[in-house]
Amino acid sequence: MNENKTQGRHNFILEDRKKLFLTGITEVGSFDDSGMHLFTELGELYIKGSALRISDMSVESGELNVEGEISSMSYESRKTKKRQGLLGRLSG
Repeated sequence: MNENKTQGRHNFILEDRKKLFLTGITEVGSFDDSGMHLFTELGELYIKGSALRISDMSVESGELNVEGEISSMSYESRKTKKRQGLLGRLSG
């Protein structure tokens, strides 16, 4: 029996820093007009900007479209988060 673990897929297309098309979204953690915290198949994604809004979302396909002025995007992988949690517990 062949056991291949798929890591998942996640893609984004950013157009003119005003339209963002995302795939592989598993959950919207939080959002307001200045920031979003999203969970993807490959880790957590933080988006910052102004006048942000979700223009379209499909729970079934994991696709999400965001409009507004996008100033930054940053990722935190699951491995990084676990490692930081362990270090925090050891030092705290």
